[in-house]
Amino acid sequence: GDFGGTGTPLTLFTVTGDVLVRIFGVCTTLLASAAAGTVEVGVTNNTAALIALTTATDIDANEIWNDTTPGVGTDTLANVTGPHIIVNGLDIIETTGTGDITSGQIYYVCLWRPLSRDGNVVAA
Repeated sequence: GDFGGTGTPLTLFTVTGDVLVRIFGVCTTLLASAAAGTVEVGVTNNTAALIALTTATDIDANEIWNDTTPGVGTDTLANVTGPHIIVNGLDIIETTGTGDITSGQIYYVCLWRPLSRDGNVVAA
């Protein structure tokens, strides 16, 4: 989470065409930020469309992050927001705000289905 630097926004998934998605993050290492850094997932010009703005230090190891209150160790697919429609090949991005996230690790899972003939999602 490089607030104000070259690492934000960070492209998580490259999208082509129109797709239907559900996305969530899995935190493997506690996030830390000295400046109350925030993180969100969305698309250009709608950066919190997929996962709402969340204070980084509220996301801990072994939590599933899909909204502002991450679930510990388990959650239901019904709690993952969406499905969301992404059109015209808008890439899925992670955006850091307020301050740098100085440590921690999240990996993302994107469940998707094409809506257009050229619809595709690829991890960036």
